[in-house]
Amino acid sequence: MSIVDSLRPRPGLRVLVTAGGAGIGAEIARGFVEAGARVHVSDVGDAALAAAAAAGMGATRADAGSEEDTHRLFTEARAELGGLDVVVANAGIAGPTSGVGDVAAEDWDATLDTNLRGVYLAARFAAPDLVASRGSFIAISSVAGRLGYAFRTPYAASKWGVVGLAKSLAAELGPQGVRANAILPGIVRGARIERVIAARAEQLGLSYAETETRYLEKVSLRRMVGPEDIAAMCLFLASPGGANISGQALSVCGNVEAL
Repeated sequence: MSIVDSLRPRPGLRVLVTAGGAGIGAEIARGFVEAGARVHVSDVGDAALAAAAAAGMGATRADAGSEEDTHRLFTEARAELGGLDVVVANAGIAGPTSGVGDVAAEDWDATLDTNLRGVYLAARFAAPDLVASRGSFIAISSVAGRLGYAFRTPYAASKWGVVGLAKSLAAELGPQGVRANAILPGIVRGARIERVIAARAEQLGLSYAETETRYLEKVSLRRMVGPEDIAAMCLFLASPGGANISGQALSVCGNVEAL
């Protein structure tokens, strides 16, 4: 196999992407389809599920933080695909934008349930399949998983937890041939960051444009990344070229210096 060929996932991979019907997850799923994979996604939105099905993917309605939903998701994906080679735990929410003293306990719990419990549940139900296939588990964290993030404490705490979980999975399952890594996106173009910037702008009493500039001034490359950049890293980790990468927290962020 040439070096260039090693950078492409092998055709026929069986892939599950949580929250794969929209946003970053949809781009990850689309990338794997383009690489010749068979893909099953979960989501909670009707439009997202319909779009995935229209693109030829299996689709299951599932809340990432629900044990029952996640068990059903993996049962359906396993039945459709005959096993799993790659699982991308992508589901996440932004959580509240406020000082820690104003974060309601239920908002804290909701953020951790989706962002951290959701990754744990995906890992729990994926482990037997990935051991059987000597596969790859990819958790989507955030640069907030390596930096402090004022006024976003639930989000940051959850994303630090995702990194710790991925590193622990790599150590636990590595002897059985399973690779586990976390990808840390930076400021990703799309509706979610627009909502975050708008909330922060309101909190600071600034315009949206001024607040966006403040965000980008902390990025060495002074630009956002695209969801396609995250998808590309997922495909590399699932390729032969990524076969010896495990236990890593890989930032795709343009070098975010601070949050």
